Amino acid sequence: MRELDLLLCRWLDRGWAVADADRRATFQRLLEEPDPQLADWLLHGHRPADLPTAALLDDIISRRN
Repeated sequence: MRELDLLLCRWLDRGWAVADADRRATFQRLLEEPDPQLADWLLHGHRPADLPTAALLDDIISRRN
């Protein structure tokens, strides 16, 4: 999905360089999720139970502009 690609690429451009190893590993795991799950999290406001993933999603969403 193009919307997901834009959000994830924007975080890569702005967040990857300042992310620690744990945050980078969380991002890599996030990329393994199916698109419908990512859309629920990034576009529809749902949140996973995993706190590091939820925090990363909040960071990705905050960088959308």
